[in-house]
Amino acid sequence: MASKLVPFFCRAAPRALRQVPRTQWRAFSVSQPARSDSLMVHRDSPENNASIPFKFTQQNEELIKEIVSRYPSQYKKAAVMPLLDLGQRQHGFCSISVMNEVARLLEMPPMRVYEVATFYTMYNRTPVGKYHVQVCTTTPCMLGNSDAIMKACEDTLGIHHGQTTKDGLFTMTEVECLGACANAPMVQINDDFYEDLTYETTQSLLNALKHAAETTGAQPGAPGLASESAKGGQGGQGEAATNAQGRAYKVGNFKVPSPGPLSGRKSCEPAGGLTSLKGEFWGNETLRKDGALD
Repeated sequence: MASKLVPFFCRAAPRALRQVPRTQWRAFSVSQPARSDSLMVHRDSPENNASIPFKFTQQNEELIKEIVSRYPSQYKKAAVMPLLDLGQRQHGFCSISVMNEVARLLEMPPMRVYEVATFYTMYNRTPVGKYHVQVCTTTPCMLGNSDAIMKACEDTLGIHHGQTTKDGLFTMTEVECLGACANAPMVQINDDFYEDLTYETTQSLLNALKHAAETTGAQPGAPGLASESAKGGQGGQGEAATNAQGRAYKVGNFKVPSPGPLSGRKSCEPAGGLTSLKGEFWGNETLRKDGALD
């Protein structure tokens, strides 16, 4: 009899034990949380807080009317991105006051504007220098030795990624792909791309921009740059010179090149010259003459 009951108890005991309630324990992490001011957190500072007033200029208000008119009236909040960009260009960076003003104009909750401004990295939510140097270090630029470009920026400006020079002239950041892979390595300075860079050409470019800003107060990327201030404002020390695009200029012994490749290329053509399409283009004699293409 006992030999028959033993298998029964052996099978029933584990089931009974599984039904006994057990105390639940959860392990808690005691590591220090890593917080970043540059992601989704806003902390008031003397130059960025909601008490600082911001209003668009009259010229920008007219531009805002034109931008908003592109969208149906019930969807004008879709204009949040161009308005944030416009506010950043006027104010220098996308401050909390800029975002609040955009929310007021578009009649949308401020939080919705904050969500957009914190998602896209092109909105600078802290002050940046007069020249915002964005160095691409993604794979094509890395293969073209973007490390040398980063080092040239650090050696010339004396700052590292995310820092601004003491004179407020340059801010340097390391960024992901900027879309000029055929001309890697490259940097974006404000709205301009400078491509096919080396350590030496990067240093020369930064020194030229620094000297031009200190001498003439010139801004990069504007047609006819420094042509008057360089000649008349500095006792003839600056001699303006333009290239085919009218974007290069010379101040003293420094020449600021036009945006684009600094290797002699005009665009993204092969650096060693053409290797295809070197003959005459086909004419009509190569087409079919049986009327099938008519």
